Amino acid sequence: MNKVLYAFLTLLALTSCADAYNIVGTSNVSNLDGRMLYLKILKNNEFKTLDSCDVVHGQFKFSGTVDSVCMGNIFMDEESVLPLVVEAGNITIKIDNTQQTVSGTPLNDKLFVFFNKYNQLKNQESELVHKHDQAIMNGRNMDIVNANLSREAARLTQKEDELVTTFVTENFDNVLGPGIFFMVTVGYQYPELTPWIEDIMSKATDKFKNDPYVKDYYQKAQENQQIMNGLREVEPSAAENNAPQTDSQPVRPAPTPAQMAQPAAR
Repeated sequence: MNKVLYAFLTLLALTSCADAYNIVGTSNVSNLDGRMLYLKILKNNEFKTLDSCDVVHGQFKFSGTVDSVCMGNIFMDEESVLPLVVEAGNITIKIDNTQQTVSGTPLNDKLFVFFNKYNQLKNQESELVHKHDQAIMNGRNMDIVNANLSREAARLTQKEDELVTTFVTENFDNVLGPGIFFMVTVGYQYPELTPWIEDIMSKATDKFKNDPYVKDYYQKAQENQQIMNGLREVEPSAAENNAPQTDSQPVRPAPTPAQMAQPAAR
């Protein structure tokens, strides 16, 4: 009996350790030092605080356990610093003035490979402004220059949209798919059925469709579409009730997938 009990307790201990996360971060950003950071997870369409800590001499740490893998975000006051996946294991965060990275666990590694590819495209997009200004200084024919730059901008935008769409569809059945879906749609003025949303939902697995945020967003978007088509009466405060709420994200004009929030401190 004692051996059975010991084996059971050992199994419980191992299970508990398997769900433990340990986040260690370093930063050389001066305005973070001495500030309080909050680790929050998305729950019921709102960010809920999971843990908090002070940044001391450029170092900070979070640790604890979670019932399941989930998307999280580190905040300074009400400002988002960077997203991450809260999952079992040792997670390393590095924040400097040029980039933010999270590594050490499978889904975080995968997420930041995606972010790096996305930011590379955004950097190429920013370079187009430099090319435009350089062309003016060199006295070039700006009609030709602008036409070429417009084509290049359209090509980069298409690649950004394809990158986001591919990443979401490849990660329908883990937290990364719904997580990026959230980042794209949280800035919409209200839930709407854009062509991108329709495309994603036409391909989606049942697991993705039943994610609490995705399911709530899609239901409200369908209701709003019915209202715009005159198939449904507008209920009192419908616009407010159908807007996804967080304690940190202001309402902004709806972005395309290529304009989704980047994982960078502002």
